[in-house]
Amino acid sequence: MKKDQFLTRRRMLIAGAATLGAAGTAGAFALGAGDEPARPAVASAAAGPQARPVLKPSAYRLQPLTGYGPPHRTAARTAVRHEPFLRISGRGRTMVLTFDDGPDPRYTPHILDTLAEHDVRAMFFVCGEQADWNRDLLARMADEGHVVGNHTWSHPLLTRMTRRQIRSEMQRTSKVIEDAYGERPLWFRAPYGAWNRNVFQIEAELGMEPMAWTIDTEDWTTPGTRVIVDHVEDGAAPGVVVLSHDAGGDRSQSVRALKRYLPHLLDSGYHLTVPRRRPI
Repeated sequence: MKKDQFLTRRRMLIAGAATLGAAGTAGAFALGAGDEPARPAVASAAAGPQARPVLKPSAYRLQPLTGYGPPHRTAARTAVRHEPFLRISGRGRTMVLTFDDGPDPRYTPHILDTLAEHDVRAMFFVCGEQADWNRDLLARMADEGHVVGNHTWSHPLLTRMTRRQIRSEMQRTSKVIEDAYGERPLWFRAPYGAWNRNVFQIEAELGMEPMAWTIDTEDWTTPGTRVIVDHVEDGAAPGVVVLSHDAGGDRSQSVRALKRYLPHLLDSGYHLTVPRRRPI
């Protein structure tokens, strides 16, 4: 499919409602509001209905976005952070589910199916090598309202790389995301959670904000489905960002765990959402 077709579809998803992405304070989320450091550990959540224990689970879920928006014009400057966002701020019991290292045709479609079954949106931090071979899955993420972030091209340890190498890892991945997803990424997650000054500066120059996590499910150790479920359910709290994986190894446990803990979170009154951020 041509790039302009992806852009049209994506604009239909994002414009007219709360814009996607986040920053630490309301001022920072305009992302043209100056370079004041935001409260670094908290990002704001997308607007949506608030959870009430008496409501059915479907009432907690984020609805698809519709409408047309204006084309992107002059890019604003993204503030250079000193640490990544670890949580989100928002009304009610909001949480964010994130998945790293994909997309992988063996596991990502099952995760997307489960999210679609429950009308939940999530963030996918993709590696360029994987994304380049699975552009159809990025297109599906766009169609279904998920946020796609940059997780470098080859998942290296960036703190041991030169600025030129870091920029290449980010730029190549952003290009694939823009071509397949229909919009350049507004979020970046460093492999292994390893940021340094160069990484923060370059991601800001490329218009991305750093997102880390609150809960590590440790699914990358394949500890067993029950252990992964326990990590999520025991750590669930307002503002939590959950780290899981949809690639990088055998992720069948991650797929099964999501099927278990997602209905439980919804039935417990949690609003699974995505962070807000205005495209620049």
